[in-house]
Amino acid sequence: MPAPSENRLSPPPLTLRSLPAWIGIAFGWTLARWPWWLARRAGVALGWLMRVTMIARGRVARRNLALCFPERDAAAREALWRASFRSLGISVFEFLRAWWGPLPPLDDGVEILGLEHLRAAQAGGRGVIMVSPHLTTLEISVRLLSRAVALAGMYRPHESPALEWAVKRGRLRYTLAMYTRDELRPSLRHLKNGGVLWFAPDQETRRGESVFVPFFGQPAWSLTSTHQLARLSGAAVLSLYYERLPDGRYRIEIGPALADFPGTDAIADTARIMALMEQLIRRAPEQYLWVHDRFKRQPGVTSAP
Repeated sequence: MPAPSENRLSPPPLTLRSLPAWIGIAFGWTLARWPWWLARRAGVALGWLMRVTMIARGRVARRNLALCFPERDAAAREALWRASFRSLGISVFEFLRAWWGPLPPLDDGVEILGLEHLRAAQAGGRGVIMVSPHLTTLEISVRLLSRAVALAGMYRPHESPALEWAVKRGRLRYTLAMYTRDELRPSLRHLKNGGVLWFAPDQETRRGESVFVPFFGQPAWSLTSTHQLARLSGAAVLSLYYERLPDGRYRIEIGPALADFPGTDAIADTARIMALMEQLIRRAPEQYLWVHDRFKRQPGVTSAP
């Protein structure tokens, strides 16, 4: 099913203002074609560089880890903080590879578990919503999964027209469509037609209907979109988990359909989804995107515009 915004896939014009973005895209396209053994080593080095230069984001990650893992001592949290930057560096090359590069050898030995849950949920032509956390293997895992599952995705568009065009064009190599959060009607149509829609609902965003629910024991401003989409479309909701294994292979796991979802209470349903996201993150916490300021907005505190 084509996305309604696919007619915007003509490349934007090259201007002086967009020149840096186009140079970055060309550089990224080149990196996406590096031999993977070299790209992975470069990713480890990049992770170290990001750790020592991204001071503000490093503080955010440390604060998040302190809030989410109070049961761990300072040394354990520091080790997790360092490991998360290593994973973040590797993920840069995984993202580039997913968008613009060849898949081999990243598809060697990939495990895809739980396809039976997806097939059961699709019985009778029912649509399926798959939700996952922002683990750093997100993009490459969805590309790997797309070999077995035809799916569309929801995403936040880039502010740069050049980058938006290049990334969306890359994603449409392995998805049926990519919908923005404003494209509610076409995403509902996709689900009502029996399609699979994937998105990651675990980040704070200024747009969309959100509520405060617990996330790692902390109040977190969280999108109610899973509840709303399931209620309006009648789709089943399944979890999607992915991780980079120690030997470099990837494991992707689809969970069973959530029972009695959606309910009548958007807040309760959103809390249930965030608890599910937390459960998945705890399986490989070093691969989560801790540099995102997840707890920036708090109850009773007005956030900066």
